[in-house]
Amino acid sequence: MKDWLEYAAVWLLLKKLGFLPRPLARAVAAAMARILYDLSPRLRKTAEANLRIAFPEWSESQRNAVIHAMVRNLGWMAAEFARFPKYSKENIDQLVLLDGNENFLEGQRRGKGVLFLTGHIGAWELSSFAHAVYGYPLHYMARPLDNKRIDDLVNGYRCLSGNRPIFKNESARVMLKVLKDAGTVGILADQNTMPEEAVFVDFFGAQASTSTGIARVALHTDAAVVPGYAVWDASIQKYRLRFEPPVELIRTGDTERDVLENTQKFTKVIEDIIRKYPEQWVWVHGRWNTRPKGEPPLYDFS
Repeated sequence: MKDWLEYAAVWLLLKKLGFLPRPLARAVAAAMARILYDLSPRLRKTAEANLRIAFPEWSESQRNAVIHAMVRNLGWMAAEFARFPKYSKENIDQLVLLDGNENFLEGQRRGKGVLFLTGHIGAWELSSFAHAVYGYPLHYMARPLDNKRIDDLVNGYRCLSGNRPIFKNESARVMLKVLKDAGTVGILADQNTMPEEAVFVDFFGAQASTSTGIARVALHTDAAVVPGYAVWDASIQKYRLRFEPPVELIRTGDTERDVLENTQKFTKVIEDIIRKYPEQWVWVHGRWNTRPKGEPPLYDFS
């Protein structure tokens, strides 16, 4: 019964937001996000702690302004997600401006597939969706949600533009096949990772447990690693889907050293993007939760 109630609530939310005019849907979703944030003390404490780690020189008012904008942007993305069925080749340019797509095409031209390096920046759900609407579908790494009905619903929306999921239990095999066929795989590379799948690299001046998956796959396949992200650009009142030039791999011949150095390189790319758009990253995530052996926790609240 609980599963059905959760599913019904998410289904109703998506349908209601999708039915509303876009400005109203974004305003309603932003207000809901604010309420949820205010009712979640752990999220508030995590966001505040993360910003103190990343920007120790900032004042409290600067951090609060970033948090306020972050919560609003999360609400906006929820509204855009609910409206995915309404977006098409005929109207996507009214919402998303393609910027730097020549960098993505350069990665494609290399013929070894593309690893779309991204993070929880801006409207990350919209970035891959819109790029597929523009004609460049991808496979995305997906971790199944606990509620299968909600998982099916969410992935159904994600796949409306032609994207396809790769689930964890099939990730290596399917990913290698997609890249062998010169396809694209999108990977969110900015979350805390369990130590057995990670290395510690510098992120905003603190050691962060970071997945080695992208580096290992890129080194094995020679796929182009192309950073991409969709951020809200108030000057044009649209999302700007920006692609940066492919990241050139470090190859020393020492596999583990190459994995470490390339993981650090990719993490620095993501950090630089976040520094440009700090209000558009998910500061509520416990990015520094896993610590090197012997180090005390950075989140000292329960």
